[in-house]
Amino acid sequence: MRVGVIGGGQLARMMVPPAVALGIEIRVLAEAEGMSAEIAATAVGDYRDAATVLSFASDVDVVTFDHEHVPQPVLTELGERGVSVHPGPEPLAVAQDKLWMRERLTQLGAPVPDWAAVHDEAELADFLAAHGGAAVVKTPRGGYDGKGVRVVRSADAVADWFAVVDEHASGGALLVEELVDFRRELAQLVARRPSGELAAWPLVETVQRDGVCAEVTAPAPGASVELVAEAAALAESIATGLGVTGVLAVELFETADGRLLVNELAMRPHNTGHWTIDGCVTSQFEQHLRAVLDLPLGATTPHAAWSVMVNVLGGPVGASMPERYAGALAAEPGVKFHSYGKPSRPGRKVGHVTAVGDDLEAVRARARAAAGFFEG
Repeated sequence: MRVGVIGGGQLARMMVPPAVALGIEIRVLAEAEGMSAEIAATAVGDYRDAATVLSFASDVDVVTFDHEHVPQPVLTELGERGVSVHPGPEPLAVAQDKLWMRERLTQLGAPVPDWAAVHDEAELADFLAAHGGAAVVKTPRGGYDGKGVRVVRSADAVADWFAVVDEHASGGALLVEELVDFRRELAQLVARRPSGELAAWPLVETVQRDGVCAEVTAPAPGASVELVAEAAALAESIATGLGVTGVLAVELFETADGRLLVNELAMRPHNTGHWTIDGCVTSQFEQHLRAVLDLPLGATTPHAAWSVMVNVLGGPVGASMPERYAGALAAEPGVKFHSYGKPSRPGRKVGHVTAVGDDLEAVRARARAAAGFFEG
């Protein structure tokens, strides 16, 4: 079995160990030399070029992704040439355009923040007036890790975005949403294989720092049985409704009045699921490979009562995680360390650490202490 992964980032890198364990041959189309997944990179080229992608896909059994940015015409041509692509073009279109994502989620009846497509400052001003004078504006395409997102209180706050919004990609509109009064952010991951089998991991709590996921606690502390069941059912219904294959991450707001609202979707392994590598019977990376190959899914049972994953968000420019391993490993021998092989710079995701155990505060303290070795 051969799986081709488009994109050479850390998600492709973390698919390699489970692929080896399962006897799956994994190949990677990297964007450039020296990327995180260079150990499995069999080609380097532009994922936006159909000929490059078709050549890469010519001798694999299934194509999947490290990111969601492959253009729709390229995805369509893959399908027309008989290449098995998971997730397929239609669900990926939802992940590629936040306006289309809101439209499809609304069609499915999923709970989402109040939203609108706004084409100019006058329409944005009307939305602000109807929502207490504050809102969140997002560029429909290209934003991630806090980029392409602004909290606004005046219609001219995104004048620069209106001036350059892509007419073809999003109908010349920006996405505006209500500023949600939430008590915390959660994430629900689920996997689905083409034959329809589903498997969900425990609901997790996420903490963001400057728009970037900084910490994940599994399971979400204090979540009621009803909330956990609601989140899992919601993610499974979205995966089925959109026809997602592979891992789907549903980022959620838990509102101040106890409701769940869908914030965003990712149709690939996700930062909020990295804890599963060391905290679960089946990691999200192994599960993704099983799912896209339509193999039976693995158990998602946690190894311990609590898991805490902390991202290593860079450090001094040029600092190396391996150079700091000795002190970290000596101080925290029970913590698992993962380096992405990236040059360090402040705020950049260059790795993560995961601690597991039966006492949440102790587990959290160990994970934070371990990550701290790399950030100073």
